[in-house]
Amino acid sequence: MGELVKIVECPRDAWQGLPALIPAAVKTVYLQRLIAAGFTHIDAVSFVSPAAVPQMADSEEVLKSLDRPDGVELIGIVVNAKGADRAIRTEAVQTLGFPYSISPQFLKRNQNQTPEEALEVLQQITKMASNAGLGLVAYVSMAFGNPYGDKWDIDKLTDACDRLVELGVRQISLADTVGLATPSQIMESVARVVAELEEIEIGVHLHARPEESAAKVRAAYKVGCRRFDAAIGGLGGCPFAQDELVGNIPTEMLLAELKTIGAQVPDLARLEPLIQASADIAEIYGRAHLDTGCESAR
Repeated sequence: MGELVKIVECPRDAWQGLPALIPAAVKTVYLQRLIAAGFTHIDAVSFVSPAAVPQMADSEEVLKSLDRPDGVELIGIVVNAKGADRAIRTEAVQTLGFPYSISPQFLKRNQNQTPEEALEVLQQITKMASNAGLGLVAYVSMAFGNPYGDKWDIDKLTDACDRLVELGVRQISLADTVGLATPSQIMESVARVVAELEEIEIGVHLHARPEESAAKVRAAYKVGCRRFDAAIGGLGGCPFAQDELVGNIPTEMLLAELKTIGAQVPDLARLEPLIQASADIAEIYGRAHLDTGCESAR
């Protein structure tokens, strides 16, 4: 069976692009239900400009009422030192998440930074996380290509990962931000990064059309990926990547596919109630169909 696969549930990414604001109490209840179901790694909130991502303006309030038992990791996405300070002050976040990218246009659209500025900010955040005793995960957005025409090749990807590691990052998630990656590209890219960074935890944050999801999961797992981001129901997205959004890998599909190929997965409660709860949120606060997605602040 091999080692246990880490599943990172991503309600933050599922919610951030919904047009109507979800009340903080609704978010807190949903997060509490994820914890009760057995999820121990949750990308829960972001601490970014309310003007840029209004849906995440209430992150402090959401976390204030949340009962987090020991052993549950809450990830807060930040794009600058101000956001990192906000996250640290909550005393509820265990890990800071920072979005980097090999696409300069995406960095400009997502967080108004050049690649050089993003690395300078990451250096600050790395120190802040270390001083606060928090973990840090960096996301390489547009890791498999981009819709803007920015040059992509596998060497640019591995060079970016090397720079992150040089700054002290020990967890890296490769993000297929707009669902461009093919299974063969995922296999080649993930295999190369895993082989070159043996001591670093390498994960994937995949976006895909429903009919493509299983093949992408199999490709990443086959070459050694043991960390997968997903969202119940396949909701999600970055409002800043492109006009047409492609959804997150549905958690229920991810778990089913991993079990099919013999992977060891976390012991979770039945997901049907959470699938319905997620669909209800999508129906009330956004579009009900589950084919949206991307990755702001990621």
